[in-house]
Amino acid sequence: MASGVDRKRGLGRGLSALMSDVAETERAAGAGPAGADQMVPIEQISPNPDQPRKRFAEGDLDDLAASIREKGVIQPLIVRAVGEAQYEIVAGERRWRAAQMAKQHELPVVVRDFTDVEVLEVAIIENIQRADLNPVEEAVGYRQLMDRFGHTQEKMAEALGKSRSHIANLLRLLNLPEGVLEMLRRGDLSSGHARALITADDPLSLAGMIVDKGLSVRATEVLVKKQAAGGDPARPKPVSSEETKDADTKALEGDLSAALGMKVVLTHKPGDDGGQMTLHYKSLDDLDELCRILGSG
Repeated sequence: MASGVDRKRGLGRGLSALMSDVAETERAAGAGPAGADQMVPIEQISPNPDQPRKRFAEGDLDDLAASIREKGVIQPLIVRAVGEAQYEIVAGERRWRAAQMAKQHELPVVVRDFTDVEVLEVAIIENIQRADLNPVEEAVGYRQLMDRFGHTQEKMAEALGKSRSHIANLLRLLNLPEGVLEMLRRGDLSSGHARALITADDPLSLAGMIVDKGLSVRATEVLVKKQAAGGDPARPKPVSSEETKDADTKALEGDLSAALGMKVVLTHKPGDDGGQMTLHYKSLDDLDELCRILGSG
């Protein structure tokens, strides 16, 4: 666990410095394992338990394992020492998994002195660069940076070269039920579908309907509005403009929901300065956390 000092010093040495370090390591390894610091027995290497990437396509691993059987591991893993003759993967878990399948006994590694926050940052960088990283995995990575190391959306957006809205939209997805998130992981739902479901009263049932009928994102938005208006989402019914919130209100609801980790609903009549903010908590632990946030003032 990072110390209090680590939590206050920002994004480690800076993500640009970390990315440069990783890039230099890969360039040094371009001619083969000679770029590695050493060869390490594979049983002395373990994956990072906080790795945001949880799923690895079996077909891709099979192809990589076949290549490793023929040519060996060309690009070293980046690791850090975590004990006597024990190493934790910073970057390269996919290669480690494929090497196990290929029954390799040793792997080339580059040892780096990374802190906990830097290890997680490098893991997120490595994963974001992969096209097949699903939105839930990416969102979990950002949430880890916020919860464990105290980083804000603004700081992450600046350091990672992402827009704040991109990070905020991904974090909002984590407010959805696990069943909906699983559909998103599998690719049954797109990020657009999932974002439309965030404000739904019963997102899980609507998600099942969307998948069964192959509905578009626009059709999903219409369904959510119908459900909010108290109608049957399975039957066409017009939604009055008075029941439709403006884009700014929805964006603010999303930002507050992402920041608090619970659903936030804003209600106000057009032209009025006052209104209501409703917070929805799912457990007493959520309520305790809300009281802590409000009491920290």
